[in-house]
Amino acid sequence: MDFELHGQHKGLIALAAGGTGGHLFPAQALAEELVRRGFIMILFTDARGRKYGDRFPAVDIVQVSSSTLTFRKPWKLPFQAFRLMKGLSEARLKLGRNRPAAIIGFGGYPSFPPLVAAAGMGIPSAIHEQNAVMGRANRAVAKRVDVIASSFPEITNLSADLKRKVVFTGNPVRKAVLEMAAAPYAPPGESGTFELLVFGGSQGAHFFSELMPKMLRELPASLRQKLHVTQQCRPEDIEAVRQAYAEFGIHATLETFFSDMPRRMAQAHLVISRAGASTVAELAVIGRPAILVPLPHALDNDQLMNARAFSRAGAGWVFKQDAIRPDQLALFITKLRYEPETLRAAHEAARHFARPDAAQRLADVMERLVAQGTAKGRENT
Repeated sequence: MDFELHGQHKGLIALAAGGTGGHLFPAQALAEELVRRGFIMILFTDARGRKYGDRFPAVDIVQVSSSTLTFRKPWKLPFQAFRLMKGLSEARLKLGRNRPAAIIGFGGYPSFPPLVAAAGMGIPSAIHEQNAVMGRANRAVAKRVDVIASSFPEITNLSADLKRKVVFTGNPVRKAVLEMAAAPYAPPGESGTFELLVFGGSQGAHFFSELMPKMLRELPASLRQKLHVTQQCRPEDIEAVRQAYAEFGIHATLETFFSDMPRRMAQAHLVISRAGASTVAELAVIGRPAILVPLPHALDNDQLMNARAFSRAGAGWVFKQDAIRPDQLALFITKLRYEPETLRAAHEAARHFARPDAAQRLADVMERLVAQGTAKGRENT
């Protein structure tokens, strides 16, 4: 869809992101902040991202052709390259018709064609890296963009010339998360209920459905009696987990999906989860101690790097999936339960690690890019 720009606004800004929540949630948070500042948005994404259309504050959502490059399966590369070239042509056409003042990409291969097209057209550009290690799509365009915004104080796999482009902004989080940022944290009293929250996406949910019953069986009976577990489970696992918890006498709330996850986080004394970038950012903003179990075998070890950054800040603890023993984890959780000063210190460290103003910081970056582009345009006229 093409559109005409009417009314008072500061200009059009393009955002490009893969169609997963990890890419789109920070893009949406930035878009909401830029709209408040008087800009209008256009979003480039894939078919998955179009499902977020009713929530994304954009005047247009453009689906571009794209494909992940699988170098380990070289016979697929010609088709994948064709898809990216087609996306490049689509993006160039759209950007030519509705030229934005600046563009920012949030990773995922759907962000690649618009960013490459924008670079060729001289449009000021940035990328935002959600993880502590830069993903492949962002690495592919990093040399072409003007600014690299980072969620963590350090991105581990950047060359010296790229590090000069880095601006530390933090990872923008959803409004629902910011609303929970002020929720107080009080470790459980000696005889109070211990609130444990467990979640981890589709793969994590299955792993935790296998691990948690084994681990909780190892807890002292006195702790199990005062424990409330809130856990995300896959549909095929939920009944088995429910039966196991009933057998152990554990009070549990089990669902396949929690629409109010920020509120659930705020109610928890301790969280056990994967270590995706958005998860880590949300834990930090809400200020909850966490045991992080990074997704194993990831190509770039991004979750492991995220978890280590959170742990080094004193906000949580890292357990590698292939090294977890249920009895050792049970012993560690028992120790935490009866060390309120340790939980409180982790809570305070998480809040210190957080960047609740990340959307504003990133919007400042985009405003500077727009101003630079406007000044450059005047020089060329």
